[in-house]
Amino acid sequence: MGSSAPREELSSPLLFPAHDDGHGLPLQASTSLPPVAADGKAHGTSGKLESILNDTSIPWLRRVGLASLIETRQLLSLAAPAIIVYVINYVMSMSTQIFSGHLGNVELAAASLGNTGIQIFAYGIMVTTKLSDVVWQITHEARIDCPQLGMGSAVETLCGQAYGAHKYEMLGVYLQRSTVLLMATGVPLAVIYALSRPILVLLGESRKIARAASVFVYGLIPQIFAYAANFPIQKFLQAQSIVAPSAYISAATLVVHLLMSWVVVYKVGLGLLGASLVLSLSWCIIVGAQFVYIVTSRLCRSTWTGFTWQAFSGLPRFFRLSTASAVMLCLEIWYYQILVLITGLLKDPALALDSLSVW
Repeated sequence: MGSSAPREELSSPLLFPAHDDGHGLPLQASTSLPPVAADGKAHGTSGKLESILNDTSIPWLRRVGLASLIETRQLLSLAAPAIIVYVINYVMSMSTQIFSGHLGNVELAAASLGNTGIQIFAYGIMVTTKLSDVVWQITHEARIDCPQLGMGSAVETLCGQAYGAHKYEMLGVYLQRSTVLLMATGVPLAVIYALSRPILVLLGESRKIARAASVFVYGLIPQIFAYAANFPIQKFLQAQSIVAPSAYISAATLVVHLLMSWVVVYKVGLGLLGASLVLSLSWCIIVGAQFVYIVTSRLCRSTWTGFTWQAFSGLPRFFRLSTASAVMLCLEIWYYQILVLITGLLKDPALALDSLSVW
């Protein structure tokens, strides 16, 4: 009843990276033990759920209630820290606009135009690049057709598959490869940031606001590269269900960010440039602290094995395959940026942008 070939194909690992050992040989599955935090806790919860659901001595409704409670606790332990991270990241940007707003109406409009109008442009590119990285990885390493990916969940998809296939060391390779690609993408974005003033004037924005917004944007240039490192690091940790450290780091950085913003803007008097530089520095602190955690934590000892030259393999193919996903995802992310730019064309652009930043 059928040949044995399909069975062999199905029994092969999901991820089978070609030439990833640097010597033309397929990389074998890792024999090291999985990280303690993720696997141990996950298996313990699954076993407890199974035992409760299979215990016929407990009434059915009570079994469902107990199982739901356990599952909810597990989901909250993973989702709550991630929600805290995203909220804190938003609060950091919002607090920067608040500090800028105390400098004057034009400064608030400039921060709104720079932080929301131009910064989202970089965010769209970074997310698009991240998705294209996964398209390249899966089509050339996992032997899965590109259409099957659809609108996948970016780097976490590949890291999750590698972790599930017990190829723990590949998570570190994907982390580095994604970082290299995003850093390379950040270079032309930095050029666009540097030319933000003539670009905004060309788009019809007020010269006064464009001049102030460009000063704000200059301070955000380091943030581009902090973004480039932060995205892969977060997905690397989330694939292993390690989410609490990022929340602690973000919370501590928020306190530092508020103190530094107050000192730089009001005491030192650096104004808009100081506010945006502090925001960039805060993101660099988050990235640096997370990387230190990855290198030093015993939970990542199987997934982070050090720097490797494999991160630089196949980079030209990435750029050829990135165009397909770029259009759809960028249009989805940039719609709000277009709204901000259009707002700057109104009769009283300073007031309009101020109102939009408060909204």
